[in-house]
Amino acid sequence: MPILIKNGTVYDGTKNNPIVTDILIDKGIIKKIAPNQPTSKMTIIDATGLCIAPGFIDAHSHNDFFVDKEDSSTPILPFLHQGITTQVVGNCGFSSYGVHRESVHKDKIGGKLFKATKPGSLLDFIKMTEGKLDVNIVPLVGHGTTRISLSGYESRELTKYEHAKQLEILEDNLKAGAFGGSFGLMYVPSMFAPKEELKAFAEVIKKYDGILTVHPRACSKVAMGYPLFSKSHIEQGLDEVIEIMEATHVRTEYSHLIFVGKASWKSVQPMLAKFREEREKGFEIAYDMYPFTFGASVITVVLPSWYMKLSEEEKKQKFTRIKLKLLINVTKKLLGIEFSDMIISYIGKDYPNYEGKTVSEIAKTEKMSEFDLYLKLVDLSEGKGRIMLDKYYNEAIIQKLMDDELSIFMTDAWYESSGTQNAGAYQAMPYFIQKARERQLKLAPIIRKMTGATADRFKINDRGYIKEGLAADITIFDESAIMVNPLVPNARPGGIRYVIVNGEVTLDHGKYLKPKAGKVLRRKVI
Repeated sequence: MPILIKNGTVYDGTKNNPIVTDILIDKGIIKKIAPNQPTSKMTIIDATGLCIAPGFIDAHSHNDFFVDKEDSSTPILPFLHQGITTQVVGNCGFSSYGVHRESVHKDKIGGKLFKATKPGSLLDFIKMTEGKLDVNIVPLVGHGTTRISLSGYESRELTKYEHAKQLEILEDNLKAGAFGGSFGLMYVPSMFAPKEELKAFAEVIKKYDGILTVHPRACSKVAMGYPLFSKSHIEQGLDEVIEIMEATHVRTEYSHLIFVGKASWKSVQPMLAKFREEREKGFEIAYDMYPFTFGASVITVVLPSWYMKLSEEEKKQKFTRIKLKLLINVTKKLLGIEFSDMIISYIGKDYPNYEGKTVSEIAKTEKMSEFDLYLKLVDLSEGKGRIMLDKYYNEAIIQKLMDDELSIFMTDAWYESSGTQNAGAYQAMPYFIQKARERQLKLAPIIRKMTGATADRFKINDRGYIKEGLAADITIFDESAIMVNPLVPNARPGGIRYVIVNGEVTLDHGKYLKPKAGKVLRRKVI
């Protein structure tokens, strides 16, 4: 049955001021936008006093590794509840598809971050998820995935045969409708790829006018991969991305422009200037961001890799402790972070009392030094503990990036089956709206960064705007009721009233209606 949304304040995905009008939806398409439309023989949604926007598009997600599960709704519902109708997946070099059919390394797909259920081609993924999706999926092909499927985690150059197969896999998946590809230069095995391999991968994406998203080799002042005493590593990471882009002219999205640790904040201005400089040269490069000062990390973020390889007896030796404490203190100093910046998300099922507290707070409660308490948490979790690490941004940096023409918005979050969630899974898009209200900014440019601007950047041509003839992905919300509390990261945001995916009402005032109207979007190859 057709749906008529009446009397809503419509933000159309552009910077235009909103208008109050009606929107007619029929067969998944926006059929007519005009006031005072007839109301017979259709479902009516009264949007008086509410904002109508294109469904929010999450520019950076990893949910391709979650929608292929038997229960595909549980991990996606938090994103629906924040108004998201479409997610760009396959980021950071990892996609759950783009796998050599005869690979003996399928169990390794996803690196050590994710796990694919049945890794195969993009066409296999589309078939596997048909009729099971709650949101739309915009697929990218992960370079790391193609490499893993051919050589596992081996730290070597690909053979000529393997390299040819890698590019063949990429091209086949681009022909099948992938919107581009991604690098995860900080992660195994992409970190092992020589520059010529990366450039060849980018050239194929350019051939199909796709987009390349890049998780750089460094997101902090100091990181693995570059000489210790040299230019700020985060700036070197951007230089490497630019080198690949300039060599291939591929459209480039710098993934999650973050500045991890206070020591990296001096790089904000030089890096933004570098983005503008490259744009002025005619290169298509921009970035995405999230609205929180913190991001997901692991308990071992400041721990030397050799520590976890020691025996219990070796770990307790006095010399080991002195050496370790010195190295951790140096690392914290170089990064500009403290134990008070580490918020525990999960240590183990037996330790829920630690969740939501900083290492410093727990140390005070247990009357231990911060260093000793930190090692206790590392050992209790066998080095697998999850944290939220603060000082990825400060509020001034968030405001600067939000105001920048080159930024679009994303979550970079996924649902965890245990522990405290990443607030991005529940709150990211509404938090941008709340921040705009608090700063008394116009709402249209903010909505654009999570709708039309993102659709333009990834060339998603059939949605992202409230426009006749486009797919009816629509989010309806009460701006005054949008309320986010990042200190309670598992909490749903207030204010989201309806979420419509491909013309089907999927959420109605928080009630999930289970239409499974999402689909894998496919880019047409000319």
